[in-house]
Amino acid sequence: MSVKTTSFKHVSYLWDDAKAAELAGDEVALLIYRSNLLGADLRLTNYGGGNTSCKVISKDPLTGSEVEVMWIKGSGGDIGTLKKSGLAALYVDRLRSLKNVYRGVEHEDEMVELFNHCIYDLASKAPSIDTPLHGFLPFKHIDHLHPDAAIAIAAAKDGKKITQELFNGTIGWVEWKKPGFELGLQLKQCLDENPGIRGIMLGSHGLFTWGDTAYESYMNTLEVIERCAEYLEENYGKKGPVFGGQKVQSLDEAGRKKQAAAIAPVLRGFCSSERHMVGHFTDDARVLEFINSNDLDRLAPLGTSCPDHFLRTKISPLVLDLQPSEDLSDVKALQDRLAPAFAAYRQMYTDYYNTCKHDNSPAIRDTNPVIILYPGVGLFSFSKDKQTARVAAEFYTNAINVMKGSEAISEYTSLPRQEAFDIEYWLLEEAKLQRMPKPKALSGKIALITGSAGGIGKAIAKKFVDEGAVVILNDMNAERLESAGEEFKAQYGKDAYTTALLDVTNSDQINSALEIAALAFGGVDIVINNAGLSISKSIADHTEKDWDLLYDVLVKGQFFITQAAVAVMKKQAIGGDVINIVSKNALVSGPNNAGYGSAKAAQLHLSRLNAAELGVDHIRVNVVNPDAVISDSNIWAGGWAEGRAKAYGITVAELPAYYAKRTLLNEIILPADIANACFALTGGLLNKSTGNVLNVDGGVAMAFVR
Repeated sequence: MSVKTTSFKHVSYLWDDAKAAELAGDEVALLIYRSNLLGADLRLTNYGGGNTSCKVISKDPLTGSEVEVMWIKGSGGDIGTLKKSGLAALYVDRLRSLKNVYRGVEHEDEMVELFNHCIYDLASKAPSIDTPLHGFLPFKHIDHLHPDAAIAIAAAKDGKKITQELFNGTIGWVEWKKPGFELGLQLKQCLDENPGIRGIMLGSHGLFTWGDTAYESYMNTLEVIERCAEYLEENYGKKGPVFGGQKVQSLDEAGRKKQAAAIAPVLRGFCSSERHMVGHFTDDARVLEFINSNDLDRLAPLGTSCPDHFLRTKISPLVLDLQPSEDLSDVKALQDRLAPAFAAYRQMYTDYYNTCKHDNSPAIRDTNPVIILYPGVGLFSFSKDKQTARVAAEFYTNAINVMKGSEAISEYTSLPRQEAFDIEYWLLEEAKLQRMPKPKALSGKIALITGSAGGIGKAIAKKFVDEGAVVILNDMNAERLESAGEEFKAQYGKDAYTTALLDVTNSDQINSALEIAALAFGGVDIVINNAGLSISKSIADHTEKDWDLLYDVLVKGQFFITQAAVAVMKKQAIGGDVINIVSKNALVSGPNNAGYGSAKAAQLHLSRLNAAELGVDHIRVNVVNPDAVISDSNIWAGGWAEGRAKAYGITVAELPAYYAKRTLLNEIILPADIANACFALTGGLLNKSTGNVLNVDGGVAMAFVR
């Protein structure tokens, strides 16, 4: 196969000859290298989509003879991050011999278990459903991808004809068939009937390409997809405006963000009727072009075509019947207006299930929409966690690209509902879902912990992420916040957190932080008022400035954060948690502590008052009372340690031991201990507790509440 150019407009040529040369002679390493390059360009395939393989001659460990072995991406995983541990390795001859026991398409699912009898490397990944698609083809290197440009042709009404003409017969065509043994046989039949072709287009699905070497396969893949993309570009606008032209004018970017932040918690509340969901918002230009168009009402209900798309986005989206600049300030009126739309969507999905289900179909899943479109504003997606919600939005954007291309060259067609159902509720897909880890205690929960760039706040944030939550890291110190964000990104990845600069005495920053939470995740479930400071002075030395600062941060800060967060929680209407990190000083009288101690007492009683008022909304308000948490805490800066040491007649170095010895348990209290207490209150075992005080002080008898 001759290579003419490495210059492409619509795809990225990333091959590094020097890097490839280092891998020369190791076809499996070259497979992984090629796969990572393909997965790095989302125009070639989407996250988790597609499959790649290579066939090599290896020594059979049982006989010592040479055998052909296929290495292929195993079940699950993503080619962009693929490692050898993510590959399955199978004897090619054994895999192909399964044709001898194949009982027909009605029984093809039973073949999956038989793949295990073909495994060559016992330490490799479990084989995927795509295994026979690669195994029955003779080529050394094969790429199966889901590029938008190719699927646009595959999903077009005249896709087969367009493919034939566009590639002069060098790309074959196989009509839609869900992945599996039968499709593998059909691919081989297509090749037998069209010897010499360079690839096969799968109707409504994707693309197969190949080569004798990793590089030839890579180049063949790029060239075919580039030609598909060129063809689409040549045809945009020929039939008229894209998507029939624009019907709705978008708000400007600031307006879109403001409107999205206002409505996201309401949408999240509806989508969380069965379990807490995490949201994602995008106002990508490609999304806006579609959702603002005249063709939206015609195309959106059709649903997506590629299985990779609708498995993550559901069969079709919910389109909001709202004006871009709609007044969203009356929350009750908005909820009443949207309720029928969500009820209609749930009924539509239920009818789809009941119409298409089989006797052995898995039970119906959550009937709420995953994708919600707000013309003039953007796209919202809701799923079990941030990554899944984000990826769903990315996949729907892929679906938009497909619809745009199909409509430009022909007419977009989606999968028949029954075919879509048979993929969505496929028993093999259900088995995969059942094998997934059970949700953690805080999965689906969104937490804002004030002062979470260090000390107790950061410990709580880490504990919550460890237990499945997403968090809004915040601090009034931008440098400290940036450092915490980098730490969380390295430890947990980008989908576990977002950041917001937040001074709890600044109402604009409070509102901004909650808007950031709404845009990043859809709202907030847990607020922990942890930000604080301390001033230890005698009555004589206390100034008005000291007094105001303590009460502004500790009391007003706690109240106004709670007030703003509760407004979001009421939009969601799914309850919530407020935890106030107070202190044993709220209950214990000590010297040089009039301002701090009285402010802490105010925090404690404010918690009781809020608990009494918010119970009707199922918003629980509880208190954690720490004492002497010295590690990585800002509270010990600014002279507080010196002040307490002076009050007790000891040195600063003696403080940790002093505090430990005065407790009943003789324990030093760490930030992790406070984090554990917060988790205890939010993790599910104390869901019927509110207005409580949980002491985490090693046992200070004077601080006993009762």
